[in-house]
Amino acid sequence: MAKIAINGFGRIGRSFFKAAYGMPDFGIVAIN
Repeated sequence: MAKIAINGFGRIGRSFFKAAYGMPDFGIVAIN
């Protein structure tokens, strides 16, 4: 599992979060 931190929760950050949230290969660990 890859640990992912999102820097910025604008348009791209939100769309990446929605795409990666359901994938078991990614783990969202931080949002700045």
